Amino acid sequence: MVLSEFAERIFRETFEANNDPADLAAYLAEAFSVDRQREEIGEPGAVVLLAEDAANAGGTGSNSRAPLAGYSHLTQGGTPDSVSGPDPLELKRFYIDRAWHGSGLAQLLMHATIEAAIAAGARTLWLGVWEHNPRAIAFYRKFGFAEVGSHDFMLGRDRQTDLIMARPCNL
Repeated sequence: MVLSEFAERIFRETFEANNDPADLAAYLAEAFSVDRQREEIGEPGAVVLLAEDAANAGGTGSNSRAPLAGYSHLTQGGTPDSVSGPDPLELKRFYIDRAWHGSGLAQLLMHATIEAAIAAGARTLWLGVWEHNPRAIAFYRKFGFAEVGSHDFMLGRDRQTDLIMARPCNL
């Protein structure tokens, strides 16, 4: 539930200003329900890395849980034809809370994500990123990702374009 709520909030904060509210609401309800998130992270080969904000942890004892500061989600399967590298693995989600932008957390999480991809046997890491998200595109380029194609992304009823970016894992 914590992951689902976090992912929905970050997606909304990032994309609500540039999208129709009805399309955004439809996508959020479908993509970030607790059941959907449970299904996605339970898929064979899925790897989820969490970055917790321990300084703002609430509660005590075994029930305390640090709020999330970010997370990444690696998954297998469904590789687009434009990704030509060997043993591909998808970086399905890479979300950092705005409060942590500029702190270095995104870089630390990306390094850990690439290491996790290598440990999972990947030699190629790929992702889809909205063509109108220049901050994310620039970040991925800094980590050696290059544009190799594009594909459609449905946000509710709105057909959008995601750039496909890929990089070898051994950089």
